[in-house]
Amino acid sequence: MPEPRRHDVLPFLFALAVAPVATAQQDPPAEKAAPVFVDGMAQVVDAFRSPREWIREWCFVETDFDTDGDGKKDRMHVDVTRPQQTDSEGLKVPVVYETSPYFAGTGPMSLDYYWDVEQEVDTPPPPRPQMKPIPFGKQPGMISREEVNTWVPRGFAVVHSCSPGTGFSQGCPTLGGDNESLAPAAVVDWLCGRRKAYKTLDGDEQVEAKWCSGKVGMIGTSYNGTLPIACATTGVEGLATIVPISPNTSYYHYYRSNGLVRSPGGYLGEDIDVLFDFIHSGDPDKRAWCVEHWRDGVLRKGFDRTFGDWNAFWAERDYLLDMGPLKTPMLMAHGFNDWNVMPEHTVRIYAELKKKGVPCMAYFHQGGHGGPPPMTLLNRWFTRFLYGVDNGIEKEPKAWIVRENDRMGDPTPYADYPNPDAAPVLLHLQGDGGKAGALVLGKGSDEKQKLIDDVSLSGGKLAAEAESPNRLLFVTPELRQPLHLSGTARITIRVASSKPAANLSIWLVSLPWQPSRKPNDNIVTRGWADPQNHASIADGEPMVPGAFYDMAFDLQPDDQIVPAGQRLGLMIFSSDREFTLWPQPGTELTVDLAGTSLTLPVVGGGDAFSAASGGR
Repeated sequence: MPEPRRHDVLPFLFALAVAPVATAQQDPPAEKAAPVFVDGMAQVVDAFRSPREWIREWCFVETDFDTDGDGKKDRMHVDVTRPQQTDSEGLKVPVVYETSPYFAGTGPMSLDYYWDVEQEVDTPPPPRPQMKPIPFGKQPGMISREEVNTWVPRGFAVVHSCSPGTGFSQGCPTLGGDNESLAPAAVVDWLCGRRKAYKTLDGDEQVEAKWCSGKVGMIGTSYNGTLPIACATTGVEGLATIVPISPNTSYYHYYRSNGLVRSPGGYLGEDIDVLFDFIHSGDPDKRAWCVEHWRDGVLRKGFDRTFGDWNAFWAERDYLLDMGPLKTPMLMAHGFNDWNVMPEHTVRIYAELKKKGVPCMAYFHQGGHGGPPPMTLLNRWFTRFLYGVDNGIEKEPKAWIVRENDRMGDPTPYADYPNPDAAPVLLHLQGDGGKAGALVLGKGSDEKQKLIDDVSLSGGKLAAEAESPNRLLFVTPELRQPLHLSGTARITIRVASSKPAANLSIWLVSLPWQPSRKPNDNIVTRGWADPQNHASIADGEPMVPGAFYDMAFDLQPDDQIVPAGQRLGLMIFSSDREFTLWPQPGTELTVDLAGTSLTLPVVGGGDAFSAASGGR
């Protein structure tokens, strides 16, 4: 500005005196950062985007239990990642929370430490080798980065915690015991201002979560998907929703099947005590007590690896029996070809949620273990229940199923699961099952047919053989049009054994058998049972050799469209080398065809089956 002349000075000074200050007062105050929603979904916000500005901290939440026997309440190691505006601007945000026994490291995934499955049915197992100890961390800190990059930029905080007896969380692993439900509930209580947390494991300086809005959503896969359900069964306030992916909802259903000792797929010889060793990464000074009291006491005394019967130990570890207080909306996800944590684990909980009237939705795909819902679905679910945005998701179709050969992110919506148009179709057995008998709508044969157990033969080999003494196979006519199955198939069988105990395995297959990396190209569903438990899974009794027993049990739930040109085959055999114990070959099973049938859940019912099979 040029220097003002003298005669201009007074007017100039007067103007300064009366004019408003033009600098700060003319600029509106900077708006505070806030979440942004488009089409019912939380969007990435520039102000939340930079990881360098996020606040990262950890603390130790005090619980009400003492599971490591030291006379003090166990504290859980928790970490937090949140937008810096939760401090600088007083922003309150909801939480996406994942808890796990795996965050602090795991034991060796080796069959060398599993139970030896070369064992006769209903005999005591040989001793199991001791697993190598898991190294212990040097000092506590941040636990995980999972979910952080997805949700913090969208205006959420992300929280992780280590399960009891793992990492720097105190206590002991109990594999489905009460502390595994109460520990994440304690974290939710702290986030909602109802419980104390501390800066150190043994100190008294408290940490508060004043930045939390009071809404918490949990998510996780496998064991990490089990724990949100465990937490929800406590009825803890503030747990606004959960997203369990491939959760184990019953340790009995995971390690046993209808009275039979059965391994989870891919982990032959694993059992609940093996899983204890696999996750027991906590304080080395407490491990000996945890092993003696929990693994060698509670777990091994309760799990009954000899007979495989249901008992009070397993009942305590079945979350379906704990759902009375549960009120948490749930988006569940599972693969129909998950032979590790099988689809029944999700289907049984989903069915109970509907009975209770709890908001729920299910996403299913045709793959194996894991597989989260598509991000669009997940984002809208969390946005609805954590931010309260009325995006109408709870009014949409309840079931989303990835059809054969479709992309995981492109599911087909259905009114519900099972498909409401599915109806049971009863099929009977005719002809020579040693070759390929018939699976038909009409009356079954009155014959009694034998098979000889030989665990050296895989189920795939047995299904592919044109003739075999080691299985019975009954097939439908070649399908003239696609056949849509949706729901749970059930086998009813009248069987005799040459020995007091035997394995019984059932496969429903799609033929001709084609070597493939896609399980659903060949296997539709399957199931296993101990004929000794024909009356009850809680009370098995030795069979009288040669005497016939009637039993019925469900196969695994499915939703699959079997293409035209295929045949459905019911295969009955004894030992399944991928899942059961491996007894010496030679046990004979005799099946009474007149007392044996298969019930299939067919979309369109009997009319649809008749149309596809030519009326047979």
